[in-house]
Amino acid sequence: MTLEHTPHAGLDPRMGAQLPTAALRANVAANLSATVAELVELVAIPGIAWDAFDAAALERSAEAVAELIRTTGLEDVQILRVPKADGAPGGPAVVARKLPAPGMPTVVLYAHHDVQPPGDSALWDTEPFVATEREGRLYGRGAADDKAGIMAHIAAFRAVTETLGADFGVGITFFIEGEEEAGSPTFKDFLAEYRDLLAGDVIVVADSANWQVGIPALTTSLRGLVDGTVEVRVSAHAVHSGMFGGPLLDAPTLLARLIATFHDDQGSVAIAGLHRGPEVALEYPEATFRADAAVLDGVKLAGRGSLASRLWAQPALSVIGMDIPSVDMSSNTLLPFARAKISLRLAPGQDPAAAMEALAQHMQSNAPFGAQVTFMPGESGQSFATDVSAPAAQAALWAMGESWGVPAVETGMGGSIPFIADLKETFPAAQILVTGVEDPDSRAHSANESLHLGDFEKAIVSQALLLAAVNSGALGDRQTGQQV
Repeated sequence: MTLEHTPHAGLDPRMGAQLPTAALRANVAANLSATVAELVELVAIPGIAWDAFDAAALERSAEAVAELIRTTGLEDVQILRVPKADGAPGGPAVVARKLPAPGMPTVVLYAHHDVQPPGDSALWDTEPFVATEREGRLYGRGAADDKAGIMAHIAAFRAVTETLGADFGVGITFFIEGEEEAGSPTFKDFLAEYRDLLAGDVIVVADSANWQVGIPALTTSLRGLVDGTVEVRVSAHAVHSGMFGGPLLDAPTLLARLIATFHDDQGSVAIAGLHRGPEVALEYPEATFRADAAVLDGVKLAGRGSLASRLWAQPALSVIGMDIPSVDMSSNTLLPFARAKISLRLAPGQDPAAAMEALAQHMQSNAPFGAQVTFMPGESGQSFATDVSAPAAQAALWAMGESWGVPAVETGMGGSIPFIADLKETFPAAQILVTGVEDPDSRAHSANESLHLGDFEKAIVSQALLLAAVNSGALGDRQTGQQV
């Protein structure tokens, strides 16, 4: 695949020349086997933050992460939590700090130690919680999302502290969340409670993906999200389909007709009032998308504009659940009601409240055959966009290019990470960088999740270079405000 992009200058070349790039690479390489072994041990702990799973495993996961951070020499390591809305304890987060030298900035390193449930074990080629290396990839639940992010933070911190020693004056805060895969239910309250502990000049979120194996990326935009449940009701109770079918259409049929109004004939979202961003220039070849998404032969792709624009800069609507009888439990009955859960991804810049209202208005305006349509709003999350001209973003793009040996690209993400909006709201002056260790074949959340070990090493080197660059003044003089 050919990409049309240009290198990012990032740092002043003179500063880049002053960094101990070779020594950092050598340190990461020398310790890579040990780092992967530590990752293997983390994968073995099935820490899942969902109520249906053993909370003791999540506690063991937090303790294991805390102990790994202590091995770097940090002593200020805590496991913290705040209660959920119902009073139950929130997921255990690990927070550890190295205070900055006078006049030096602080970098916050975010990742999460909780993982998705393994799902159907029959779909896995290996045991989900036994990390298995095969053909340059490490397979296992959490091997990529997001325990590799944790280890990238730890290994990069080790590399810069061992290489620079006392000359490394940047403050470092590890913030390893314990409930991200459960929707971060206490995240905002956690930020409010521990704001002073978590404040920083730069926040590096290691929970995204690179463009392809061998091509690094900085995620510069995220779509927002709203969801909700729609109910279609046609009668007070169920009736026999033979006696009353014909004049009366059943609720599932009318729900299907309502769902059909969500998209136009080309598959673009047809909800009035939704924002669409500008066209994205980065090429995402259709053949690559089809392979990445496992699209079946003959299935046409939906929407207008470039594939990258459809993924990152336009809304996307999906029906993610339905309440109707299963085929095995079906009978000749006209069902009085049916429900569906709707998930709507929002283009960057879209106000979630306005999008929720537009979705509700569409439901009412398109009620089929006069059916009673009730829309119950659910969760919402803000979109995110990076100021790529900011010093931290330029330094990150430079570091990625140095590590991989090819220019980094700026990508969007079709998904949403709502907690990033919470970070931005709580720390408005901080520069937020969304990075990652995954690639299109990592299959996060799915069976056979995996990590490309070659890119894992490059991600560690890249982050070590970023920390070294910040230490050398990439963010500018904090006392004068002048950018280096």
